[in-house]
Amino acid sequence: MPQNVAEKLIRSHLIEGTPEPGNEIGLAIDQTLTQDATGTMVMLELEALGLDRIRTELSVQYVDHNLLQTDEKNPEDHMFLQSAAQRYGLWFSRAGNGVSHPVHQARFGRPGATLIGSDSHTCAAGALGMLAMGVGGLEIAMVMAGEPLYVAMPEVWGVELTGSLPDWVSAKDVILEMLRRHGVKGGAGRIIEYHGDGLQQLTAMDRHVIANMGAELGATTSVFPADRAARDFLTAVGRGDEYTKVVADPGA
Repeated sequence: MPQNVAEKLIRSHLIEGTPEPGNEIGLAIDQTLTQDATGTMVMLELEALGLDRIRTELSVQYVDHNLLQTDEKNPEDHMFLQSAAQRYGLWFSRAGNGVSHPVHQARFGRPGATLIGSDSHTCAAGALGMLAMGVGGLEIAMVMAGEPLYVAMPEVWGVELTGSLPDWVSAKDVILEMLRRHGVKGGAGRIIEYHGDGLQQLTAMDRHVIANMGAELGATTSVFPADRAARDFLTAVGRGDEYTKVVADPGA
């Protein structure tokens, strides 16, 4: 049977369960993202688990939220996170490198991969054709320890974009219109998959804006196809080979 992008992403990472809406499924996770407002507890959980080194393909600890240093607390957290990243084998992005979501898309995003993060806007990476979800800290720690992510299989909700954006209208207006129509709970229990000829004029960062704000719809995540926009973006940031790999071998 033909599959949409979300179904292909889920089935290629399925470890347990039947991917029918409402069923519990276990997914293999390739990448994780943590930031300094939530990552401290994740690192403490790794210590409690007795983990030696992370078992994901790639995990990144960002410092981009708690930057105001009015006392010693934030600097001490940052030093702890840097030492934990070194201890467990994470990449560490220090303060000033940028906001985690666009930085992760530019430096580590890979079409066809799965990503979870201890931040609701982790779903922004769906702009590159990733299955990216925000989850709790303990779930991330368990994934880092080599366990699957267990979730209720969402319903896949297709949204067709047609035509072109008028003057003075941006990609953000697309997601604002979705919110106007469906409210903050309209995406609950759903993956929103965007398709249609209207995608042709949306860059990867336009899609990033839409996927990022899918969290405001309450959606599990949002997904775009890994098409020419993803290829152009990865080429522009010097990572065009990541697109070539996924096209040559979608299961890689």
